Amino acid sequence: MDRPRRFPQEHLHLCFCSAALFVAAAACPYVMPKLAVKPMQNAFLLIAFPSRGTVSAALDAITDISGGKVNIHVLMALAAFASVVYGDALEGGLLLAMFNLAHIAEEYFTSRSMIDVPVHDLQVGSYILVGAGESVPVDCEVFQGNATITIEHLTGEVKPLETKAGDRIPGGARNLDGRMIVKARKNWKESTLSKIVQLTEEAQLSKPKLQRWLDQFGEQYSKVVVVLSVAVALLGPFLFKWPFFGTSACRGSVYRALGLMVAASPCALAVAPLAYATAISSCARKGILLKGGHVLDALASCHTIAFDKTGTLTTGGLAFKAIEPIYGHRVRNNKSDFSSCCVPSCEKEALAVAAAMEKGTTHPIGRAVVDHSEGKDLPSVSVESFEYFPGRGLVATVNGIELGTEGGKLLKASLGSVDFITSLCRSEDASKRIKEAVDASSYGTDFVRAALSVNEKVTLIHFEDRPRPGVLDVIAELKDQAKLRIMMLTGDHESSAWRVANAVGINEVYSSLKPEDKLSHVKGVSRDMGGGLIMVGEGINDAPALAAATVGIVLAQRASATATAVADVLLLRDNISGVPFCIAKSRQTTSLVKQNVVLALTCIVLASLPSVLGFLPLWLTVLLHEGGTLLVCLNSIRALNHPTWSWRQDLWHLVNELKSRFEFSRKLATSSNTTQAAPPVSL
Repeated sequence: MDRPRRFPQEHLHLCFCSAALFVAAAACPYVMPKLAVKPMQNAFLLIAFPSRGTVSAALDAITDISGGKVNIHVLMALAAFASVVYGDALEGGLLLAMFNLAHIAEEYFTSRSMIDVPVHDLQVGSYILVGAGESVPVDCEVFQGNATITIEHLTGEVKPLETKAGDRIPGGARNLDGRMIVKARKNWKESTLSKIVQLTEEAQLSKPKLQRWLDQFGEQYSKVVVVLSVAVALLGPFLFKWPFFGTSACRGSVYRALGLMVAASPCALAVAPLAYATAISSCARKGILLKGGHVLDALASCHTIAFDKTGTLTTGGLAFKAIEPIYGHRVRNNKSDFSSCCVPSCEKEALAVAAAMEKGTTHPIGRAVVDHSEGKDLPSVSVESFEYFPGRGLVATVNGIELGTEGGKLLKASLGSVDFITSLCRSEDASKRIKEAVDASSYGTDFVRAALSVNEKVTLIHFEDRPRPGVLDVIAELKDQAKLRIMMLTGDHESSAWRVANAVGINEVYSSLKPEDKLSHVKGVSRDMGGGLIMVGEGINDAPALAAATVGIVLAQRASATATAVADVLLLRDNISGVPFCIAKSRQTTSLVKQNVVLALTCIVLASLPSVLGFLPLWLTVLLHEGGTLLVCLNSIRALNHPTWSWRQDLWHLVNELKSRFEFSRKLATSSNTTQAAPPVSL
């Protein structure tokens, strides 16, 4: 269903018009000899044939000048027009032909940095047949059939996914094999692919600081070029004794001025920021959306990166760790005597009650309890009544538990934070003793915990938030390769924060932070360090810090709407593996843009000086000028390559690639020689 890329019709028109102008101007002295000595009539040819689009070069120049604009198109039109008036229609036609062809190539390279996506007028509920090799146009649900799809170009997830009836598929997913009928769940504007395209287009339109400066500089620069060209034409005969019009021995000042006007045009400077658009497209193909080219500059300027813990460095989903009876249970030798206290055991009793109370919950602790209880041989427990206290815990009346001689009796159970459980105690002494037992827990404070009270017997349930797979490698790369200062900002308590930090290799931790505390830390670090700070998070409590950071990065799949709105970078994959890529890409892009500016200025100087000195004909000046523009475009396309952290890595990769190719060629040659030397087989 992907629409094939077609060569734009205006480009074809441009080619034909330029070719016609060139041929007509070149043939005039031979077909109509009288026209060759009438430069003003030759100029009519230039006006008659369009130079770009459907508007003539002369009319374009008049329109831009009347609007107070002097740009590359004005300079080229004036140079070509003056060439014809000067009596050299051949060079005027060649100038425009090469200029137009160069811009066709420039637009081709620019188009490679864009995302070309078909727009489908599909209604919600429409059925679509998707065959092998085709793409799903909008967010859909599989209605019939099975297929293997890939969403690598959307999220960067390399592993293919198997789909069946009932599965949901994001728009843009590509079918690798199989056939399926899908039902549209969203229209184009609401689909995942549309949002990616919209964000990418907005990012490419959002100009970074350097590009805005070049736009402003380019217009003033063009006016300076016109003034200098006029000065060369008028003052050359007086200062350097050049003839006003050229002779067989020396090029005239007017001709030199035309060369300067062409050579010094800021065309190459104008396309220097193309690397930004290319980099944004490269990131989008990896499942990383940037909200503008300025984000790349900001990322490259940062020296510190701060991570939220829960849901960012960790999975965000709690995993069951242990059950610990701490109060009210019968003990012997400081150890719980499970055989004589609870039936069948204290652990199973607590797990059965907690699972019954949390059944159907969406709370992370409740889900962890229910998930851990599945498939285990537990006593049957029913909940007779239920009361929920938001943010604190819940109270229920349970039945079906055998507690010594009290089997079958309705009991009151409560589950929640330690403070919630102690607030329900009948006496201050019991509350104090429970808190002391919690403080003496053998598991310390390293884990997330909840307290369960059944018949005044209290049990601690411990949970752990495990680090995401691959986080250790990400932190190591940011520390060793990117040379960033890395810290953790979390609202969790100190011991739990340090447990995760030690597991992933972070040495600077700030814990027990409220949203306003995170904001204060971000502002303080940015102020004290004197450089930018990157904040990576996903929760609504991270939103203030994300907004205040130099660059905010969020995990789009789990991020709150507020966090997504204030973030500068959206990671479509549900992990932080894209963070090093972002930073490396930003440094690569800023380096390429600087190279482009230097390359553009060098080409302008190398083409301008010989033109003014009379060493270059006009057509060769145009060739050098447009050649510089194409070099800048080619250099910008390098932003599509995978970024590295230093030029040494680039050189090392190049050497290894050349070495592998050499070894492959040698093996191929050896194999060919062995085949030729083999004796014939007799039959």
